[in-house]
Amino acid sequence: MQQKQTLPNTTAVLVMGICSILFSCFFVGLVLGIIGLSMSGKGRRMYSANPELYEGYGALNAGRIMSIIGTILGGLYIVYWIIAVAILGGAGFSLLQILGK
Repeated sequence: MQQKQTLPNTTAVLVMGICSILFSCFFVGLVLGIIGLSMSGKGRRMYSANPELYEGYGALNAGRIMSIIGTILGGLYIVYWIIAVAILGGAGFSLLQILGK
């Protein structure tokens, strides 16, 4: 009986997924989530080609799911800041118009 190998980057993808959720309130969460997603691709392809040869797919899949969540949260955070800056910029411009008259 052949011993199963651990999928490559399983631990790294899991760590990237966790960190992407933890740091999603900073811009770093989006970057870590994207890196975690790209690193999980090779392991998923290897596992789907020969699932009997590899172990650790659960951790890889959990890291991938957390990377997706962290990417979404990071993207929402960026959209929030774009909207906030637009509102504050519009309010500041309106205030300058009022004071200038």
